[in-house]
Amino acid sequence: MNPTPEPEFVQIFTTGGTIDKIYYDAKDDYTVGEPQIGRLLEEARVNFPYAVEPLFKKDSLQMTDADRARIRAAVAAAEARRVLITHGTDTMVETARALEGIPDKTIVLVGAMQPARFLGSDAEFNIGYATAAVQLLGPGVYIAMNGQVFRSGHVRKNVAERRFEAL
Repeated sequence: MNPTPEPEFVQIFTTGGTIDKIYYDAKDDYTVGEPQIGRLLEEARVNFPYAVEPLFKKDSLQMTDADRARIRAAVAAAEARRVLITHGTDTMVETARALEGIPDKTIVLVGAMQPARFLGSDAEFNIGYATAAVQLLGPGVYIAMNGQVFRSGHVRKNVAERRFEAL
């Protein structure tokens, strides 16, 4: 019997988005808070090596081409071959396209339609699903949302249905 190989290191970058939003009361708007993925992975007792590095805390509608260039530079410079990025869902498709062409890396973007702090949020499931995807997929750029994995360039966000779907 062959022993199970050691899991590869996963570099996690956070950029903000709904997954990290917090809400104080009815008089306040949502604001992007501290990254939630580290807490969620710790609570899930995952057993693979990873590191979480916040790049910024922005709603993805506020993301600029310079922000996408910063994400691309961080991914390209990462020693890890497997990279997971938490991202707002509104412009996740654009950022995925900006990451295309980085050689020899498996890059998975993930987000949530509701903040991770909310009961009933899709954040926990999406993070778990994306965590498995980044460890199993071959090199390329993917979006893991709604129980599916989509290749960059072959996906869109269906705002009316609040889900991602293949083109």
